[in-house]
Amino acid sequence: MDFLQFLSCACVVFTVGMFSTGLTDLMKMRATESADNVQFLPFLTTCLNNLGWLYYGMLKKDSTLMIVNFIGASLQSLYIFTYFRYAKEKRRVLLQTLVLACVLCVAWVYFSMVVPQGDTQLSQLGLACSVFTVSMYLSPLTDLVEIVRTRSVERLSFPLTVATFFTSTSWTLYGLQLQDFYIMVPNTPGIVTSLIRFFLFWHFGAVSRDSLPYRLIQT
Repeated sequence: MDFLQFLSCACVVFTVGMFSTGLTDLMKMRATESADNVQFLPFLTTCLNNLGWLYYGMLKKDSTLMIVNFIGASLQSLYIFTYFRYAKEKRRVLLQTLVLACVLCVAWVYFSMVVPQGDTQLSQLGLACSVFTVSMYLSPLTDLVEIVRTRSVERLSFPLTVATFFTSTSWTLYGLQLQDFYIMVPNTPGIVTSLIRFFLFWHFGAVSRDSLPYRLIQT
């Protein structure tokens, strides 16, 4: 097995493992028959992110990207359906899901019918996916002020931080090996934000066993 194959396997294992942590929320919803205290938007945004990268992987004919994001999109769809089943405000959930569906349709029409096929199509789609992924990685930084103010890391999940670090590192190295900056660059912030969170865990105390469960947008 060469280094690229090793990185491909690492990307699949670490990323699917990170996505699977959402099963914690799924089991919680089924056990309580309630979607209270579970965030819905991370499921939607991550599903959109997975579908975008799945399309990119199909155009690039990259089996690693296709496998990971097909599994990711399937898991997010499962979380979305489960949330809708137990949500009290089903109209709000349905509206947000319809908005996502509209965004997907518009994006598909644009990248499939408007943008010229070939390198231009691949580069524009890669750029769009990269920007979206970077925004997801940087979104947890908004919590840092509150964490520093309260000197508490209860808002953070240590297992998710570890999973994010290894996932981001493997994808960054994978993109570097392929010389694909659309894969490498958007995953670099994941390494940085993970290191920041490791420092916060070290600085503000030991890891709490009661740290919040998986929130996918916090990656």
